[in-house]
Amino acid sequence: MSKKYCYLFSEGNAKMRELLGGKGANLAEMTNLGLPVPQGFTISTEACTQYYEDGKQINPDIMAEIMEYIEKMETITGKKFGDMENPLLVSVRSGARASMPGMMDTILNLGLNEDVVDVIAKKSGNPRWAWDCYRRFIQMYSDVVMEVGK
Repeated sequence: MSKKYCYLFSEGNAKMRELLGGKGANLAEMTNLGLPVPQGFTISTEACTQYYEDGKQINPDIMAEIMEYIEKMETITGKKFGDMENPLLVSVRSGARASMPGMMDTILNLGLNEDVVDVIAKKSGNPRWAWDCYRRFIQMYSDVVMEVGK
């Protein structure tokens, strides 16, 4: 693949707004300033353009790069999706080159499921909080991805 579509926050900066979108560029800049930003990566605006050019299908090369960056995040954080001891949870946020009304809402705690919520409950010592996080994840996913009304 000739183009790069994913960037760790540490790989970007504020000048990359056209490529990373406003949120991605700002997260990269905050990371560069040493602010306590959770690990993450941005999928470029070029990947979005390619998605539409490919008939609203994620190109296999882009999907492979996304999976590579998820593995990088797992390595950096020492956490892993679905792990029963140290699960990785991520937030998915939309962004664009310019702020736009009506963009996709955020989905928090991607990676939570009934097994992982038990791990989070035990680690936190607060089962009610863990199950509330799971409830909110289900609501956000249902609304944003499945288009089930709130």
